Amino acid sequence: MLDFNAPSRADGSKPQQLDKDSGLPLWAVQVLDSDPEPSKASKTVTVKIAPAHQPVPPANEAPFPFTPVEFTDLTALPWVDISGSRPRIAWSFKASGARRSRQGRQRVEGGLNYDRDSRTA
Repeated sequence: MLDFNAPSRADGSKPQQLDKDSGLPLWAVQVLDSDPEPSKASKTVTVKIAPAHQPVPPANEAPFPFTPVEFTDLTALPWVDISGSRPRIAWSFKASGARRSRQGRQRVEGGLNYDRDSRTA
């Protein structure tokens, strides 16, 4: 994520935004909700993460066209959006990191959840 409030570098680029609490670089992760019920506007959200190292998306091992992930230390912060014709409550999501979903690695075999990593039911 670029820090648009910071002064530009000599080459004209903007520095990466830093987390106010940890001082670590912030990364923006676009997340898709696969539930068919939400409205179109709420199907995609952005989660800001501040891991110690540059995040690398996990490989997709799920039977879906997207990779299920879990966020660590996820917090939802409400704020008031006054950019429209009337104020509304909006949400900002922040996490310390992301990893492959443990639930996404499971599949049902014979009615049991079978974890491919440990090969135990």
